[in-house]
Amino acid sequence: MTQASIITIGDELLIGQVIDTNSAWMAQELNKAGIRVVRRVAVADVWDELWTALDEEQKHADIILLTGGLGPTSDDITKPLLCKYFSGKLMVHEESRKNVIDIFQKLNRPIIDSNLKQAEVPDVCTPVTNKRGTAPGMVFNRDGKIFVSMPGVPHEMKGLMTDDVIPMLVKQFTFPSISHKTLLTAGIGESFLANMIIEFEGALPPHIKLAYLPNYGMVRLRLSATGFDKASNDKEIDQLFATLKMLVNDYLVTDKDETMQQVVGNLLMAKGKTMCTAESCSGGYIAHLITAIPGSSKFYDGSVISYSYQAKEDLLQVDKTTLETLGAVSEEIVREMAEGALRNIKSDYVIAVSGIMGPDGGMPDKPVGTVWVAVGNKERIETQKLYFRFDRMRNIHLTATNALNMLRKFILAES
Repeated sequence: MTQASIITIGDELLIGQVIDTNSAWMAQELNKAGIRVVRRVAVADVWDELWTALDEEQKHADIILLTGGLGPTSDDITKPLLCKYFSGKLMVHEESRKNVIDIFQKLNRPIIDSNLKQAEVPDVCTPVTNKRGTAPGMVFNRDGKIFVSMPGVPHEMKGLMTDDVIPMLVKQFTFPSISHKTLLTAGIGESFLANMIIEFEGALPPHIKLAYLPNYGMVRLRLSATGFDKASNDKEIDQLFATLKMLVNDYLVTDKDETMQQVVGNLLMAKGKTMCTAESCSGGYIAHLITAIPGSSKFYDGSVISYSYQAKEDLLQVDKTTLETLGAVSEEIVREMAEGALRNIKSDYVIAVSGIMGPDGGMPDKPVGTVWVAVGNKERIETQKLYFRFDRMRNIHLTATNALNMLRKFILAES
């Protein structure tokens, strides 16, 4: 089977200054085209390390994709290294040169020699004009192995991958069909889930794999089928997926590859209703998750982030005596926060949260990780006390996930 490897290049990736989103996106797009990625490697802007990576990756893959190191500065070594690696010499690619000049003229900026050098490529490669930037892509062929070098700028790399690289690979190789089906569960741990479906998983045929993808109180289950007959693949995976859904039905959130916040948003839009949030310990993170969804203005009205006692009193009309007597992390306070948000924002549904995220602030009766959640509408408010045992950020993420899931269940119960 034809397989691919991805090499990302740059010191900034290895010191954590920049998060490598390129290889994740590339792997997703390659997978859609039936191209299996078997390795992802990050290397520094160091000549020997990149050379070694090229030697090593062609042992494992037929297609080696590189991003990064094609800029105009001295630390960008990819192009001269590839020129030597494939025994070539630099030449001007006229189409890329015209592209560079056109870009700078449109920007009304002067062109210097280092900019024009971007149009130089090894004479042993097939250049690919970069319509979104100045550094062209380069395709090399050695002993049946394909090497493709692209800029590290995500916008430019994505343009080359979508418009040129993937169509070229699909035309040159025969790839199997890869079909995926994903569902989302909540309220059950990965090990318990695996035990629940152990017989189902054990009976899967060799060409169908089950993956567990846990994340902040949820577990996604993904079935993947690989084969050259797409229709047969799809039919078989549909039947198995229906069985899997039935087995995990008590914990099923959605049978699509979507987030908890998308599920809640879809429920609200289907009902023509809106929601709001009153957040203390999560600091607006729930609102962030919701508003990251395109079109969320159709179902989301707004949020009150009331971190201090005074903000809770002034913005949500939380009772001062209750705050002083019971504290902000209490059932009574999240209930009053929810009622205040509904009253002031005038949404149909609400989520309210208050808790102690850590690492400090815990008390004997309210240890770090204690969270109260309220969800509801003008007729009814439901509350729940939760305990989390992790670091501050993970506690915040878990608070958001559980609160959204509580609202999802509340809306479904109404139906």
